[in-house]
Amino acid sequence: MKYLIIAIVLFGHHLLAAEPQRFDLSKRASEIDPRAKEHPEIKFTFTDDKGNPADIEHAVVDTRVLSQGKLVIWLMGHNQQLFERISSYGYHGIQPHYANGWFAGLSKIQYEDGSGTAIGNIRLEAATGEDFSSLVRIPKPDGMMERSLQFVKWLAKENPDGKWEQFLTADGGDLRWEKVIMSGISHGSTTAARFAMHQKVDRVVMFSGPRDNTEIWQGGVSATPSNRFFGFSHVLDGGWVADHYCRSWQLLKMHNHGPVVSIDAARPPYGNTRRLISNSDVQNNSKRAHTIVVPGGKDAVGQWVYDEVFRYLFTHAVDQSAPPVPVDADCEMDQLPN
Repeated sequence: MKYLIIAIVLFGHHLLAAEPQRFDLSKRASEIDPRAKEHPEIKFTFTDDKGNPADIEHAVVDTRVLSQGKLVIWLMGHNQQLFERISSYGYHGIQPHYANGWFAGLSKIQYEDGSGTAIGNIRLEAATGEDFSSLVRIPKPDGMMERSLQFVKWLAKENPDGKWEQFLTADGGDLRWEKVIMSGISHGSTTAARFAMHQKVDRVVMFSGPRDNTEIWQGGVSATPSNRFFGFSHVLDGGWVADHYCRSWQLLKMHNHGPVVSIDAARPPYGNTRRLISNSDVQNNSKRAHTIVVPGGKDAVGQWVYDEVFRYLFTHAVDQSAPPVPVDADCEMDQLPN
């Protein structure tokens, strides 16, 4: 009888399990964690100007693909095509809603205070919810770390097929950051890099960034080794033209892992470098150049734009690295305000 009961329980659990599929999940941060608060002083609210929810968080996992035990935290607006790509690699992905709108509440005079670290400290406070800056007040429940933790805990309950619990510490009090890939574009890639210098993570994938060209934090001590930083930019992007990205890449010591390589004339593994660029046709549109590095469609033969590049950036073995090269003398490194 005992074995019959066990068999019935196991069979019942099997019936409840969903068929292997890609799960696209979403939930409002304010519904997941009642401690979450709005910060209208930095234009960070739970609804937009039309009254629509603005705090929706997104997640993805594809149970048809062998799990690689990695969680991508995307620090920008939700991008479904991006999530489809990372889930096809066997990765889990989340896009947390956290207090990242602080630029709207600050003047240039405030964050260009001559310290070279003001913006970086604000980014770190937004990421951690800890007191790193006197210019903002972002409590822990509204920082990226806690929002991500609470979201993953919710996902572990609501989507058991996704096995989200693998990214939680044994006591459930934190994420297992050694399994986390930080990523973002523009503002998001810059905060991802700043956070990874503070907290060791598995990898950092930076699109159109990092910026903060009037700051020096990029050259500080990093908890995440330089071989785990990967960057990709279009050469007509204003941040590349003005040497913002190449400057950050060199301060992050990414030149210790090979030269800048154009993906237009190379194939994976791109010489095992960490710095990739493209000059694909964007009709000379710098705004399009800024965003095209994140998948936004398919080419004439039905392949995702930069499909091979994406797979390289997110999955290339971090211990496979090109030899160091000298810094690029044409990249303007001295951009601090007078």
